[in-house]
Amino acid sequence: MPNVQCSLRWGKRSEVPLARTGCQPPARSTPWGLVAVAVTMFAGLVPTYGQGGSPPPTYQDPNRPIEERVDDLMSRMTLKEKVGQLNLPCVYVNQLGRDIPAKMKACEKFTAGTYTQQIGPACGFFTLADEILHKGPRQQAEYFNELQRIALTQTRLKIPVLEDEEGTHGAMFPGATVFPEGLAVGSTFDMQLVKAIYAAAAQEARAVGIHALSTLVMEVNRDPRMGRNEEAYTEDPYLYMRIGEAIVRGTQGSDISAPDKVIAVLTDFPTQSEPVSGLERGAIEVSDRCLRESFLPPWIGAITKAGGLGVMAGYPEIEDVPAHASVKWMNDVLRQELGFKGIVVSEGGGFGTLIYEHIVPTQKQAGLLALSAGVDVNITYEPAYMGPLVENVEEGRVPMALVDRAVCRVLEQKFRLGLFEHPYVDVERAVRVVHSQAHQALALRAGREGIVLLKNDDNLLPLKKDVASVAVIGPNADDIMNQLGDYSPKKILQHVTTVLEGIRAEVSPQTKVIYARGCDVTDTGKSGFPEAVRAAKEADVAVVVVGESQHGRRTDGEGHDVASLDLLGVQEDLIRAVFETGTPTVVVLINGRPLSTRWTAAHVPALIEAWEPGERGGQAVADVLFGNYNPSGRLAISIPRHSGQLPVYYNYKPSKAVRMREGYVDMPATPLYPFGYGLSYTRFEYSHLRIDPPQIHPGGETRVSLDVKNAGDRPGVETVQLYVHEEYAPVSTPVKQLRGFERVALAPGQIKTVTLRLTPEDLQLLDLDMRWRVVPGDFEIMAGKSSADIPLRGTLQVTP
Repeated sequence: MPNVQCSLRWGKRSEVPLARTGCQPPARSTPWGLVAVAVTMFAGLVPTYGQGGSPPPTYQDPNRPIEERVDDLMSRMTLKEKVGQLNLPCVYVNQLGRDIPAKMKACEKFTAGTYTQQIGPACGFFTLADEILHKGPRQQAEYFNELQRIALTQTRLKIPVLEDEEGTHGAMFPGATVFPEGLAVGSTFDMQLVKAIYAAAAQEARAVGIHALSTLVMEVNRDPRMGRNEEAYTEDPYLYMRIGEAIVRGTQGSDISAPDKVIAVLTDFPTQSEPVSGLERGAIEVSDRCLRESFLPPWIGAITKAGGLGVMAGYPEIEDVPAHASVKWMNDVLRQELGFKGIVVSEGGGFGTLIYEHIVPTQKQAGLLALSAGVDVNITYEPAYMGPLVENVEEGRVPMALVDRAVCRVLEQKFRLGLFEHPYVDVERAVRVVHSQAHQALALRAGREGIVLLKNDDNLLPLKKDVASVAVIGPNADDIMNQLGDYSPKKILQHVTTVLEGIRAEVSPQTKVIYARGCDVTDTGKSGFPEAVRAAKEADVAVVVVGESQHGRRTDGEGHDVASLDLLGVQEDLIRAVFETGTPTVVVLINGRPLSTRWTAAHVPALIEAWEPGERGGQAVADVLFGNYNPSGRLAISIPRHSGQLPVYYNYKPSKAVRMREGYVDMPATPLYPFGYGLSYTRFEYSHLRIDPPQIHPGGETRVSLDVKNAGDRPGVETVQLYVHEEYAPVSTPVKQLRGFERVALAPGQIKTVTLRLTPEDLQLLDLDMRWRVVPGDFEIMAGKSSADIPLRGTLQVTP
């Protein structure tokens, strides 16, 4: 077969049509300037160009355009070397060894291209630091430098390796800062904070030698039964679009060759978040219209608006075709419609989806379909992109052009990262950057802002710091891993502040703190109840901390789906037993999914949703409990009364509203707590809604203004939310859709004017012909404190 080079992407004749490659001429990488990245011990190993005065090969010349460098390098590569660049295996796979020494040796050989004869030197590795480098940033930076040294001295073409790691809520390797996860981040409604979190994660990752952060989830959280939805941020497409944009801008910045930026690998395209029965990998049985209206907006924010350069293909089948084999979604939609210019990686074991869905019987055939669809890189150790792919090409089943298309995408990112010029990292800088004081402070800020106050009868909260005694009870009161959440480092090197510790640090020296675990998250027995009841009876106030588990018998996270959203085990019985002592009771929830706490919501006077608040989460909870911080979080997801209500998201169609008023026979149809809801220790009043201009044409813009007053006696932050609904349209549209929000800090008695802009993008709908357009008509404008609390309404007219 012809060896089609990457130059064909930019206008020369090619067997692969230009429109289907997704590649465009990239900008030339920017040098790191004054940043010192070379380590003394490796100074002599950085590639030198040319021998005896001869000019360097084009691909080693930093002054040449990237596309020329890619073309030149590919022209020198054998088939096996090309296929090697399509493999970025997760180090947890048994094929790379079963213990740390074996895995380290395997990684070194795989880098050199001597571990297997099937393919050439590897592209790099996934989850290496978390799996085998547990001593902290010094060890991590030194080992990644060693792999680069091997790549540059023991391989024929001296192609540097690219390292990838999970980055869901902080870079996932021992010693890295663990930020709050998923819904805690979404509930902040603070896009500057979101950007700062992922900028910090990127800085820590790049400092030790990692170049991409994965599992940056762009999946609208519409079914919280699925455990992986713990990693998602919100049920709302518009809020998610804004979050996706902020995540990519924080992670990648404007130049991924910078020493504090990495590639954002976005997960999982097009979605896996509303599977059949809420079970992971279940089929996505929603329409093309629904996918575009509700599921694509986060990807538009992250890719079309912010330029995300990494995507992971999903497990489920979409429209009866597994995502790993879908030309429509992996190429036509992702690259042609959204404008994606980066690399697509497989899911772990993702090629196997084509086998268990009975599309093909073998990995060899799966590799052909996946490569044709546009999956560029294998992240586990599946044969699809190893020896069998080489055979496919040699046997004429796979055109070389498809291999070249994937390889050129990989190499382009390595050049854009600046790896050929700056392969090594500064070990001492890594030690300074990872888990810095600034990043710890940011983790605390994020933990505080993500906490949502759900109930506070008779102003039980905030508690007095000089309270005589406080009982701290429950399985999550002093549990590190449950507080951190899914995709946290395998080994935690830093100190993690639990809720118990946070409370002890906050109360006066004279306050007696009594601790009783009571039960574990999944316990069915009540042997610990007597101790918990005694503790409550001896105290002036009881704080009961319950929720979900991330270790032992895990109840949430990847592969841990549930049928019921009620508290597991006997946790609700524990709350009831403490409440019945008569001691004023506060319940704190630490969990990755919304929980249907009906009894608790009806009886306990104070309820706090802390989600999974990260390494400083215990201090954040204590700050809220004792009034150091006035809670400002707002629910980024509706909390159902029962899993039987699902789906319960707020932006339902008008047909549901007809039955919502009557409800179910056994309970109301409304959520327990609605999207956007959250209490404060102060009160906010809204007034004077203005729409300027009140009448526009389909291509016009308007501004919605209102006044917000802090009517209480404490400083606080309110999140103003703007919703819209077109009264009559050619297709059914949701009863309301979020189209703007703003956090407003107000002193007692202070009034501020908030102005939010509505553009054609905010007013458009997907018409009968599946085209996005603004349809003239009357739009109801709603300004509220939540999706259910709308104090101000007005009308915007859009005229032909």
